[in-house]
Amino acid sequence: MKIDPDKPVDERRRTWLLATSVAGGVAGVTTLIPFVDSFAPPASATAAGAPINAEISKLTPGNMMTVAWRGKPVFIVNRTREMLAAVVKADPMVADPHTAHPFSMPLPAYCRNEYRSRADYPNVLVVVGVCTHLGCTPIPRFQPGPQPSLPDDWPGGFLCPCHGSTYDLAGRVFKDKPAPQNLDVPRFMFASSTSVVIGRDERGEA
Repeated sequence: MKIDPDKPVDERRRTWLLATSVAGGVAGVTTLIPFVDSFAPPASATAAGAPINAEISKLTPGNMMTVAWRGKPVFIVNRTREMLAAVVKADPMVADPHTAHPFSMPLPAYCRNEYRSRADYPNVLVVVGVCTHLGCTPIPRFQPGPQPSLPDDWPGGFLCPCHGSTYDLAGRVFKDKPAPQNLDVPRFMFASSTSVVIGRDERGEA
């Protein structure tokens, strides 16, 4: 539409145009604010990297519990004397008995022993439950002996249901399996005899 410069401006129309423009601008700003806020990490994501405290008072010998840390499952196993003996038995069967080649995090110095545990609590195994092949979650197969998908001389440990990788009761991968490395051992410490802190040790947070 052609505008006649000599025609006087309708003041009521001008006021209406200004009002609708301001309202539209305010609406745009209020729409933008939550959009920008969506880029801020939620509190749950921030907390996901923090250490966690796992209560193990009800974890009976021979059993396992799973907790979440940094979005990953962490297995805590209360091993029996027989299970610890099975770790020794598995030494010649595993690919990396001393974890010379860790997966995604270095093996803590206090776990550089046969059981990959702290010396004051050798029965307690703490490992990240993520298969080092393609990231599936292994399942416990603690009962020794022949059983489906496992060898006849099975000493007990973990089986990855995706591609058949197996780990012993210290989280060490058996030879000739798709998984190339042992399960990770995160940094951890005991707050008490019944409480394990995962993601922190004497050196601080992981």
